[in-house]
Amino acid sequence: MSVHLRPEEIEAESFRIIEEELGPHDWNAQQWPLVRRAIHTSADFDYARSMVITQHAVAGGIEALRAGLGVVTDTTMIISGMNKERLNGFGAQLSCFVADPQVAREAKEQGVTRSILAMRKAARDAANGIFVIGNAPTALFELIRLIREEGVRPRLIVALPVGFVGAAESKDALRELAREYPELQFVTNIGRKGGSNVAAAVMNAILIQAVGAQ
Repeated sequence: MSVHLRPEEIEAESFRIIEEELGPHDWNAQQWPLVRRAIHTSADFDYARSMVITQHAVAGGIEALRAGLGVVTDTTMIISGMNKERLNGFGAQLSCFVADPQVAREAKEQGVTRSILAMRKAARDAANGIFVIGNAPTALFELIRLIREEGVRPRLIVALPVGFVGAAESKDALRELAREYPELQFVTNIGRKGGSNVAAAVMNAILIQAVGAQ
């Protein structure tokens, strides 16, 4: 392969290889771009089998973006990986409160992680509609608590925390929560894998569809 391919050509060829190697699948036209970008950014075909995308997740994300609702992340790495130009076109605020001085101070005082306090701060603002978690299981566990105990209702949750302690369990808890709240829309996966890069890739796939829906 030529090393002089343009970035868009490399991406197109990568997608072609993914589709050729994976073969037939059951993902629909809205869901497949999310799964394909997760595979593309990680070179991991497990996502074709482990991803869980609720029926109206993509539509919920598109509606939230078009309404200008804020996107909250649990790490600045997700912010770095997201397409700001597309996001800014919707007037949506992109926030991560983990490094917020107030959050850091209160987390130390209360003896909890900053990720927990960051979710609480984000949830207090009704203008935030999309929660993207790619690192901290504690952030997802807290968001689940906020949904169950405090009536927080995100339009979309992208839940892809990674790691050996709590990551798989937090995603299991989210899927279990959907039995209580069937209207809840989310993108997640089964198991330990995930990460900020994969979460950003999923959001970028939703952003592309949101732009196309304008």
